[in-house]
Amino acid sequence: MRLVVDTNVLVSGLLSPFGPPGVIVNLIAAGRVRLCYDTRVFAEYVEVLGRPAFPFGETEVAALLAQVAVEGDLVAPVPWPDPLPDPDDAPFLEVASAGLADYLVTGNVKHFPSSRRHGVRVVSPRAFLERGFDGD
Repeated sequence: MRLVVDTNVLVSGLLSPFGPPGVIVNLIAAGRVRLCYDTRVFAEYVEVLGRPAFPFGETEVAALLAQVAVEGDLVAPVPWPDPLPDPDDAPFLEVASAGLADYLVTGNVKHFPSSRRHGVRVVSPRAFLERGFDGD
């Protein structure tokens, strides 16, 4: 299964490994899902997960980022046709569309109005897991 995962899901998952975002981070770390990303998304992962405000270990972050880089799919998206409430979210929709991702998983579904998704399925971590993810 191919996903685009918003940075907020990775942060939440590393902070609280037993909630839905934590389960998703574990699926990524175990190679049970493939992340689609581009250089902007990956750079955001690196920047945010490396912030000193978070108690993440360097080894933990490096291992997760290595998993994404090695097992994920680097895509070349095109600009999103419709503006979003937060323009910084556009790369995630662009990557999901270009990478033919099954889902864009985010803790901020409201930042991706349904009228502007153009067929990209945007779900919360809980909704993703409730859809019966089976690892295929």
